Amino acid sequence: MAELVPSVFGANITQIGESLKVLEENGINMLHVDMMDGSFVPNIAFGPDQIKMMKMTTSLQFDVHMMVYDPDRYIPRLVEAGAHMITVHAEAGPHLHRSIQLIKSYGVRAGVVLNPGTPVHVLDCVLDDIDVILLMTVNPGLGGQRFFESSLQKIRQTKKYIGNRPIEIEVDGGINDDIAAKCIEAGANLIVVGSYLFNGDIKKNLTTLQETIQKEGNA
Repeated sequence: MAELVPSVFGANITQIGESLKVLEENGINMLHVDMMDGSFVPNIAFGPDQIKMMKMTTSLQFDVHMMVYDPDRYIPRLVEAGAHMITVHAEAGPHLHRSIQLIKSYGVRAGVVLNPGTPVHVLDCVLDDIDVILLMTVNPGLGGQRFFESSLQKIRQTKKYIGNRPIEIEVDGGINDDIAAKCIEAGANLIVVGSYLFNGDIKKNLTTLQETIQKEGNA
């Protein structure tokens, strides 16, 4: 069954508390939190201190997506801040295996993020060590971008590549209810949605997305 994972980067920063409450009250279990360093990606967002403060206000599990160079510097602080899952970019440093092992040493779920231009086979040496593969369906670091249709083939390729391993496929970028349905059909089961969810009536958008995901799950 696929799961909706709202991305707090798409929320109005002045209303984050209220937005998280709406998510909690309407069946959401996990929040996607983007950590950005302004170097690996053009924006800066949600360092460990801000993540810790958000975690103190909600019971949601935190899926922390690290868009930073040299991620190992921050992993211990993210665990301390309350991260339940941490994903690092394959492109962000030379020691991907070391980063995965560091995350897992804390008993936290670990995953790898692939940019649109990064092939799946770069995961050959860590495939048996990870819990999730996050496929970026836009170039990372900016909200409100248009979904890359070529991502659907990459999801299918990743599904085949994983085989019978218990690895989840997460997708992030430019996703609305129609695109969510296509991603689930292709094999994704963690659906990150930011701008589409938080622009306008959050509860209404949330209901639309949840109904889409439930429908696809029963198809």
